[in-house]
Amino acid sequence: MTTDVGTSLDHTWTMVAGFLVMFMQAGFAMVEAGSVSAKNSQGILMKNLLDACIGAIAWFALGYGFAFGGDAEDKGKFIGTSLFFGQHKDYNNAHYVSWFFQWAFCATAATIVSGAMAERVRLLGYAVFMVIMTAFVYPVIVHWTWGGGWLSDGDAGIYKDFAGSGIVHMTGGVAALCGAAIIGPRTGRFDAETSSNFVPHSIPLVVLGTFVLWFGWYGFNCGSTVSMTDGNDNTAALIAMTTTLSGAMSGIVVFFGRLMTSQQHDVCGLANGILAGLVSVTAGCDGVYGWAAIIIGAVGGLIFLGTSALLKKLKVDDPVDAFAVHGACGAWGVVAVAFFNFTSGIFYGGEDAGKLLQWQILGIVCIALWTAVLSSITFFSLKKLGMLRLSLAEEEAGADAHAPFKAYRTSSRVFDRTKSQDKGSDPELQPVPAQA
Repeated sequence: MTTDVGTSLDHTWTMVAGFLVMFMQAGFAMVEAGSVSAKNSQGILMKNLLDACIGAIAWFALGYGFAFGGDAEDKGKFIGTSLFFGQHKDYNNAHYVSWFFQWAFCATAATIVSGAMAERVRLLGYAVFMVIMTAFVYPVIVHWTWGGGWLSDGDAGIYKDFAGSGIVHMTGGVAALCGAAIIGPRTGRFDAETSSNFVPHSIPLVVLGTFVLWFGWYGFNCGSTVSMTDGNDNTAALIAMTTTLSGAMSGIVVFFGRLMTSQQHDVCGLANGILAGLVSVTAGCDGVYGWAAIIIGAVGGLIFLGTSALLKKLKVDDPVDAFAVHGACGAWGVVAVAFFNFTSGIFYGGEDAGKLLQWQILGIVCIALWTAVLSSITFFSLKKLGMLRLSLAEEEAGADAHAPFKAYRTSSRVFDRTKSQDKGSDPELQPVPAQA
């Protein structure tokens, strides 16, 4: 059986783009691990690995079906109704490519949540949320939009979000905000005497992770053309330019913004500023000019600064500024499409520009409400069941306390293999204070 060369090229392009999006998981892991204390670095890396593993199984079993299942006559519905467990008469080569590419996006939306709840969330509770997020919460939003559901009418495109500022990033950001607010701040985070203890343990990891994410973002945005034929090669090149400009401009704005307010160079702030600009342009990257991308990035940087400061004032503990970067800037990116899109935006006199703005706002509200309600119900339930937050002793010891030392109890005393007060005595019999 022969295969059309153009189809093969399109599939190859989409697969390679999916590989880059998958590689973003490494960037998220590095940023999050570097942003927490050393005693919690293994714990956050464990959660990032589980995001990919749990997301793959949940996406195959239910998520992809809820997102893209349904025949042509089912377009406009609330949720997909087929393609579960890969079972469908038309589950062919096209679906294999789509499944992989869209799974990488699903994993991205899910992993945004882990950083916001870092250093105090239980692994089991987090895993339960990941199943719900990747099997149902995110897939339903995808069906509304990219899956041909009620927010999209096919070619006309009522709601425009090319690569997912709202669909992917705002969904993850809103879930992250709900999780951070419900689980509560890390113990002592907002106390005057101890707040200075909560600093990133590895700035190099944060910076390297940011570069990995920036690199992967070209797969995220450019790859969303899912084609390199019919002129999409030029569209992908435009997207590469607008993505670069927005991220760079937002990073500059945040760098100088933090410098003016704190009189210090904030490396992590600069890193998050770059990510904020990348999120901001993701929705409209295929339909804006370079100068517009610079403005979108600049506004995204300001929104990040304001949102980050507001959450700290409200004492919502978000160690990696997940909501400020992905939630707030994701919403801005969706709105920006209605103003800057060069075919239908307000600044270009589009005939339906006002209608487009209304649908963009409606999309933001519906996506945020859906995510917030389901995430809050899940987190509150886990909290009531005692599955959400680490105990005080576990939090103080850190998620990595199981290694490398082991404690042994004899009667009411605790002994440590590694320490000996008497060099001539058995090290297993040397008492150390019991952990609270």
